[in-house]
Amino acid sequence: MDYGTALRREIAAPGTTPLIGIYDMYSASVAAEHFDGFFVSGFGFAASHYGLPDIGFIAWPDMAAFVERLRLAFPGRHLLVDIDDGYVDPEVACHVVQRLDRAGASGIILEDQKRPRRCGHADGKLVLPFEEYLEKLHLVLECRGNMVVVARTDAVEEDDILRRAAALAKTDADVVLVDGVRSVEWIRRIRDVLGDKPLLFNQIAGGKSPRLSLPELTALGVDIAIYSTPCLFAAHAAIDAALRDLKAAQGRLPDAADGAAVGVREATRLLERNISRHHKPFPATVH
Repeated sequence: MDYGTALRREIAAPGTTPLIGIYDMYSASVAAEHFDGFFVSGFGFAASHYGLPDIGFIAWPDMAAFVERLRLAFPGRHLLVDIDDGYVDPEVACHVVQRLDRAGASGIILEDQKRPRRCGHADGKLVLPFEEYLEKLHLVLECRGNMVVVARTDAVEEDDILRRAAALAKTDADVVLVDGVRSVEWIRRIRDVLGDKPLLFNQIAGGKSPRLSLPELTALGVDIAIYSTPCLFAAHAAIDAALRDLKAAQGRLPDAADGAAVGVREATRLLERNISRHHKPFPATVH
């Protein structure tokens, strides 16, 4: 299936396309019950796969293997993958992009940060000289197959934000992301310099950007919204609450029979939907 074309079609449709950040196969299984598109968040992957913050620990073979598992289980979902800075080297970035294309990714996000990198909503971000980033971006565009490419800038100085966004709009990247946007006014300014180029907005709980609904984002001209961490942070809160309750109950589990808690039957029923032989033959239908 041509996953890149399917995602481009979704981006071009009216409204703002939501892509939900998932961090493992189980969170993806739950998210698939509610949304048609996934975002493989670097923050979530670093946290779940390594138990480490999003500051550059991810090894690309781990990310590629995760995407392969996701695509086999979810053939009908958009799948946008965060590859950070392309794992530093431009040749490595190209190799990873080709691997992800063959694995069935719908698209990738490539940022202009330099090491040590940071979460896009953290302080202390550093960016590459713009020409150096453009060289990496152009190489990635040449080897992407038909995947969607999101060009991301983490610039923090106001003039540099607008300069880089305007320049990225002139490249062959499909979409532009300015991460860590701090206000609605700045969304408008970025939207203005991009012209007709699609705009992606990243929302993360506790981050620097304003919390906006999909209708509000649509009114601002945002084409895609990625929600990096709702599953991860919800799991954090739910696991903490469940273990507190277990401790308070002196080790007695809640009764799953009354529907108030998830039990083995509900979990198994959810996971059975991911068995590949139960899926329709390709091309799968993307909702």
